[in-house]
Amino acid sequence: MTDALALRAERAGLDASAPPQQADIDGWLIRLSPGKAKRSRCINALRQGTLPLDELLARCQQAYDAAGLPLAVRVTPWSQPADLDAHLAAKGWSAFDAADVMVMATLAPETAPVALQALDAAAYARLVGGLRGSSDTAIAAHAERIANAPVTYQGFALNDAGGALLACGQMVVDRDIVGLYDIFSAVPRQGHAERLCRALLALAHDQGARQAYLQVGSDNEVAKRLYARMGFVFAYRYHYRSPEAELL
Repeated sequence: MTDALALRAERAGLDASAPPQQADIDGWLIRLSPGKAKRSRCINALRQGTLPLDELLARCQQAYDAAGLPLAVRVTPWSQPADLDAHLAAKGWSAFDAADVMVMATLAPETAPVALQALDAAAYARLVGGLRGSSDTAIAAHAERIANAPVTYQGFALNDAGGALLACGQMVVDRDIVGLYDIFSAVPRQGHAERLCRALLALAHDQGARQAYLQVGSDNEVAKRLYARMGFVFAYRYHYRSPEAELL
């Protein structure tokens, strides 16, 4: 069940992070958003096409050069060809930014719902971008992406009684699975991120979600412990490779 749910989370995550600037090159999904999120400005090697690997990479390089973006490949357990990671490593491409995808096979309703403030795409992008120190270009690209994603974006803030921000996050409900994204605590280590996540899952359950997934940095042990406490389990790991990783 975990393997099947892992693949479903991967496919749902691709839909949830889709920017307007994407195209297919011989079975590879290339994304060219100028935003901060690497998953929206990378190559997803979904299928093995007909072109030799070097020619395919050269075509992708042309697209990224034209967009003014560094080229990066997101490597998952399903990347094609199956030995893609080894080929890129042999070329000297650096591996970086490993992330763990965690899943919850059975999403149960919360008994004590928490009140959240709904934010539109532009307001949410400004909020989380400001917390992260993102550039104006990255904030605008984030807003564009979540406003135009093929599945509906929902962003929220968790505030205290006086209206001060405690945490924020967004969710994407895709039929009966929900993905949590951009979870950010404005007051770390006070339990606000957990309260927010539980509130998002409760809301998603009300909207028909019965399974969940999220992505977290592989080296973020604090967050992984939090998600494990909530019932999430490790599903798979992905990373990026690039000939110019220092630019990413």
